[in-house]
Formats: sequence, C-alpha cells, structure tokens
Amino acid sequence: MNREFLDALNDLAVARNIDKGQLIKAFEEALQQAYTRNVEPEKRIEVHLDAQSGELEVLIIREVVEKVEDEQKQISLADALELDPEVEIGMEMEFPVEREKFTRIALQATKQVLTQRMREAERNIVFNEYKDREGEVLTASVVRMDNKGNVFVELGHGEAILPPKEQIPGERLLNGNRVKVYLKEVKKTNRGPSILVSRADERLLDYLLKQEIPEVAENIVEVKSIAREAGQRSKVAVFSRNPNVDPIGACIGHRGNRIQAITGELGKERVDVILWDANPREFIRNALSPAKAAFIEVDADKKEATVTVMPDQLSLAIGKGGQNVRLAAKLTSFKIDLRETKAISDLDAAMLQAAEQGDKQVSGASTGSARAAFDALFKDSKSVASATPEGDVDLKE
Repeated sequence: MNREFLDALNDLAVARNIDKGQLIKAFEEALQQAYTRNVEPEKRIEVHLDAQSGELEVLIIREVVEKVEDEQKQISLADALELDPEVEIGMEMEFPVEREKFTRIALQATKQVLTQRMREAERNIVFNEYKDREGEVLTASVVRMDNKGNVFVELGHGEAILPPKEQIPGERLLNGNRVKVYLKEVKKTNRGPSILVSRADERLLDYLLKQEIPEVAENIVEVKSIAREAGQRSKVAVFSRNPNVDPIGACIGHRGNRIQAITGELGKERVDVILWDANPREFIRNALSPAKAAFIEVDADKKEATVTVMPDQLSLAIGKGGQNVRLAAKLTSFKIDLRETKAISDLDAAMLQAAEQGDKQVSGASTGSARAAFDALFKDSKSVASATPEGDVDLKE
C-alpha cells in the first residue's frame, strides 16, 4: 500500500459522499472477511491500514495459553517465550501474513465486499440526512419513470419515489423537470432507505400558501383547514388575526396574482379561498360556496349537518361528481346532508327577501314607508306586530 492508494480512497470517499474514516474501516473489514473466508478460515485475522502512511498490516492473532487446545488461535507459553521473553499467559501475539498468501480470489472478494459496504454506507448517509426532514417540502428533479407509473426524483443525495397515488392526476412529468414535493415518509428497508414524496398531499398546498402569501407566512392570516382533490379543486379556510386585513383578498392578491402562482405550481388546480367562522353553521355555509344555503341545522356533538337549499342551488351545492359538498364536508369536518326545498325557511334568507321587497311599492305604499316597516324589524322584536306601511311603529310594550 502507498500514498496513491490512500489518495484513491480519498477521491472515492468524496465522490460517494462517504467519510474517509468509514471507507478505510470498510476496506479493513472487507479484506479481513475475504482473507478469512478464502485463505485461512480457521484463524483469527485483523487488518490495519494506516491513514497517514498507507502501510497495510494483515495479522494472525493467537492467544498465549499454558496448554494449546486450538492450534489455529492459540500458542503455548513455551513457544511464545522463545519469540518474546516478556510474554505472559492471556496475552495475544500478532503474526504478519505474507503477501504471497493473498490470492486473486481473495482480492476479488475484497472488492465485492468493499463495494457492498460502500453501498450500505451511502444508504445510511441518505437515511440519516432525510429521516428528520419528514414534513418538509423540497425541490426535486425528475430522473426516471417505470412501467408501473412510479416517478423517481433526485433530492440531492438520495432518490425518492413518487407513486401514482401521490401524483397530481393529469400532470405530465418529464426527465429533468424540477418540481416541489412533500417529503411524506422515510424508512429503512432491506434494499436501503425508502423515501416517499407526494405532490397530492394537502400539506404541499399549505406550504405554497406560506411561500406566496406574506400575511400567511407572518401568521397574520391563519390557514384553518384545507380540503384537496389534487389536480382538480381545493378549498382553503382562512381567518385574519388583524381586523384591518381581508384574509380572502390577501390570499387572492392583486388581480389574482398570488393564487395564480399557487395554482400554476399545482398544474392549474382550482383553489377556492373561503372565510373560516367559529360558528359551525356559518362555516358550513361558507364552505358550500358558491352555492347558497337556505337553512342549516347542525348537530355539533355528532358532527353532522343538514343543509336545505333551493332547487336552483342543489346542483351547485353538490358540484361535479359531488365534489363541492365532499370538499365542504372535509373542510369543516362535518357530515353534510343536502336537501331540497321550495320554501324559504331560514331567517337570514327571509330577511333578505323582505329587504328586496322593501324596495318596491306594495299596495300603493311609498318606498320609504315600506323600508321603514322593514327597518323596524331590527329595532325591537316586540314592535313587529305594530309596524305599519306608513312607518308608524309602536315601541310600547
């Protein structure tokens, strides 16, 4: 062994991103295993490679005993004293191996074992680098695809798999494409580390919202929940901690530039931004947008809601293939049962209708007097019965 060999090991360590010390140790173990298996299987062998000088020692180790029971691993005290007058029982003696004993088979086996150890070291490096990064979003490069529809991406020092169920339906990924992926799972297998990434996960959308919307990144606007059907449509519920900041406007941006940047990264997936409300009834109403609900009955304990809509709103509430109500249910965590009605039974809807009619002349009454009668509804609930088209309202009990 010489400096050239050490330099070659060093270059190999750099190229494979392996620690030089680990590589030297792997070489020593490979050579020891190959020699024991192919040259002298009965003997105890140790291999030492000096990291500075490149000097290699292959040693046979024998224990000093009073009476020899295993000639391959032991030496009698009498014989040992002839070699070293200071030796004692229980000590170990080293005997160098002659270079001529290294056969071509042994050297070939050393190469095979070293290659295997390097692969194991590389796999451990990849696993250790990414095991604590689950939940992060990384930029990856597409490197190949297989006949099962799996896409393999390069993360930097490791390769990850993007299976069909984690892909955005309809998205075409080509070799060399750079995409953002959510690191979903890292685990060890018999074939090395398995890294699973996703482009369909809701948390990828959450990351993009923080990247593109400063108010979300600064926690001024909070993303309360996300419901996503990758490649088609998503609903995002947002809430503003600052009363002066419109959460929906902040997410959409000027002329929709912010939300368009997000949808562009997700293959033109439609993203609906809705207002979160602490009242489950109002939250469900918002979640069903763009459909308008007439009446909502909520069972908070069972997390169930019955929503009544007018006939012209039913198909809109359901959505294509049930997508709108499905996303609303996932967003609110309520099971939503849609029902159709022709009558307006919700108080809000009734007041809205009354407001619209209040702008019209009814039975010859003036617009002003009709509006006054309607406004009286909001002054005192006890004055409703006494409200008149002429605007005279009796506020006495």
